[in-house]
Amino acid sequence: MSASNRHPRMTPPMRLDGPARRRWLQQAASLPLLIGLPALDEAQSASPSPGSATAASAPPVAPQASATPPHPTASGQNLIQPGRVLRFPRDHGAHPDTRTEWWYLTGSLQTGPSSASAAATYGFQITFFRSRVDVAAHSASRFAVRQLIFAHAAVTDLQRGELLHDQRIARAGWGLVDASENDTRLTLRDWQLQRTGPAERSVYRSRIPTRAFGLDLTFTQTQPVLLQGQAGFSRKGPDLSQASHYYSHPHLAVQGGLRLHGQTLTVRGHAWLDHEWSEALMHPEAVGWDWIGMNLHDGSALTAFRLRRRDGSTLWTGGSWRTPGQAARIFTHPDVRFTPGRTWQSPASGARYPVEWTVDTPAGRFQVRARLDAQELDSRGSTGSIYWEGLSELRNAEGTVVGSGYLEMTGYAGALAL
Repeated sequence: MSASNRHPRMTPPMRLDGPARRRWLQQAASLPLLIGLPALDEAQSASPSPGSATAASAPPVAPQASATPPHPTASGQNLIQPGRVLRFPRDHGAHPDTRTEWWYLTGSLQTGPSSASAAATYGFQITFFRSRVDVAAHSASRFAVRQLIFAHAAVTDLQRGELLHDQRIARAGWGLVDASENDTRLTLRDWQLQRTGPAERSVYRSRIPTRAFGLDLTFTQTQPVLLQGQAGFSRKGPDLSQASHYYSHPHLAVQGGLRLHGQTLTVRGHAWLDHEWSEALMHPEAVGWDWIGMNLHDGSALTAFRLRRRDGSTLWTGGSWRTPGQAARIFTHPDVRFTPGRTWQSPASGARYPVEWTVDTPAGRFQVRARLDAQELDSRGSTGSIYWEGLSELRNAEGTVVGSGYLEMTGYAGALAL
């Protein structure tokens, strides 16, 4: 079987999509004392063999006494406003009054060549999500569920043509699951992402142990923070309320260890971090988005995205372009155009994804090509969705490879609901 036809087995231990997910949240929030939600530990291997590794769910965690009650909810929309100045390191931390928030780390890793083998390239994704739970907003109990923390991790193995994926979900609290408001300090049991150092010289450390793979990586800032949109206020639709606060760390230098197939590899590479929080991100007509974050070989950084309607037409676009030492050039709607090319159909979900794109921006025309077709992730056991997120290369209008990064496509296996 060719690498492009391999695909992860989609066997989530628990599905929380649609009405079932809403019922689960309501029941969880109504309990006076909730035993800690199990942190799902699911490794999904792209190998089609019956022996593919699938990690078992982790056992429940009993709650412990907490000295401080969960953060009270408030009107998150008042916190997403144009003109709000982002202040670091505070805004590296969580914003629990808003509905949805994520920290996205994506990039490529390379091993050094040895006498036994050539250098190898891997893609990786580490994502932590925070979601406000409104059904417990008026509960006086300190055991009521007010925040949920989700996490996804994935490794793309280009040498074997496979994707490994893991996901977790748990309620916030008691020191075992937490998203700090002071700085990036995310904990989901033994999965961690933490920032240290001065705000202008950030160093991130992430440890992601799973049964099928492990990531232990350090990310060092090499360029200033990139504020997306209007100084960090990023429009996502025709209404002003459809927006987020959004910044990026392009060109992070990466080093550390990758545990894979029974061995630990020393790796180096480049990464991209997005941190975004919002109250009402998507317009009612939007079913999903297409997004790229690309590190160019010359040090430039390209962001482009579009919100998409059910018929495939574009509802809203945006992005940015920054060359080293220069101010970012911000793209506004309708500056960006995504034109789909070759597609790949998932044998698991049936969704058809464009794995090659032409992206026209005010900074030029680019081509985006997936390094591996089968990079679909089934996260119905945590965030409730199926999406495509994968290592891709960036080419200029002449077809020359000028950079690499990640392409994300949501809403192709069903409308995305945040």
